[in-house]
Amino acid sequence: MNSINNIKQNDNRSWEQIIMKYNHPDLKKSIWQICDSLIPYIFMWYLMYRSLIYPYWVTLLLSVVASGFLIRLFIIFHDCGHRSFFKSKKANIVVGMIMGILAFTPFYKWHNQHRIHHATSGNLDKRGIGDVWTMTVDEYLKSSRWDRFLYRSFRNPFIMFTLGPVLVVMVQNRIAKKNLTRLEKRNIYFTNLMIGVLALLIILLIGFKAFLLIQLPVILISHSVGIWLFYIQHQFDDVYWERESKWDYKISAIKGSSFLKLPAILQWFTGNIGFHHVHHLSSRIPNYYLEKCHNENEMFNNIKPIILFSTFRALTLNLWDEATHKMISCRKISVSQMA
Repeated sequence: MNSINNIKQNDNRSWEQIIMKYNHPDLKKSIWQICDSLIPYIFMWYLMYRSLIYPYWVTLLLSVVASGFLIRLFIIFHDCGHRSFFKSKKANIVVGMIMGILAFTPFYKWHNQHRIHHATSGNLDKRGIGDVWTMTVDEYLKSSRWDRFLYRSFRNPFIMFTLGPVLVVMVQNRIAKKNLTRLEKRNIYFTNLMIGVLALLIILLIGFKAFLLIQLPVILISHSVGIWLFYIQHQFDDVYWERESKWDYKISAIKGSSFLKLPAILQWFTGNIGFHHVHHLSSRIPNYYLEKCHNENEMFNNIKPIILFSTFRALTLNLWDEATHKMISCRKISVSQMA
């Protein structure tokens, strides 16, 4: 809390000066990250194809590793959308679109919503775009039984991490809704076309069945982990939510975004995104500098990390209690309160 209070009380905006020195991408590091993510991903795809002569569980085990590399490719896609991976705007767009095709995710639609998420994260009066559906206790109590059922179903971990990836990949990322911009719609059509062309070429080489047996588990596992990461990054006991009149960007970044301390191998596969508090403070910091920024600056010293096993508790938290300023479980709401 001390580091948070220091930032809040700092009127000369020295925190901006601190993070500015990390806001510059390194071309060699960026190219190397593409190489150490894309080449192994293609190699894992080949290994999975060769493994199809063995029992399918061998292929599924390999798909877990392949999913890890696809997550790294998604992190590159993510950084390109923030224009933090290259100095060149064009390079960010081109590489971002390519990574989006591999991850079955349209570049412009996803990032336009993601920018809104960064600008409104933790703001109770601006929920609904690019975030996880979150109700306050009062909103939940005033809802109909059907709406409460839908909300609990949406927040159910089994549904969120199994059905969720299917809906994201097959529906949300594929359909151009009327409220999207012309650029977003065209990019969705382009992404769908490129996915179709790439899939057709691979199917001509290895067959339709082999393609599905390889691609489906990889894309669904990686998106399931992605949903889990995004959930944990903004859904935990002491997360920050405030009404518009009290909302503060800096405090939301530091307190409303988790510091997820993962084992080294998982931190590598997830592109340091566990340092999410640093990322929200400045989205222009490339993923390979997030840990460095956290470790080198005193302002982050008192931030309490969330360890891997404690994330299971976060999955039981469903509602924001404005009275206590904490996330709580729906189970804490008594029957008499809901009457």
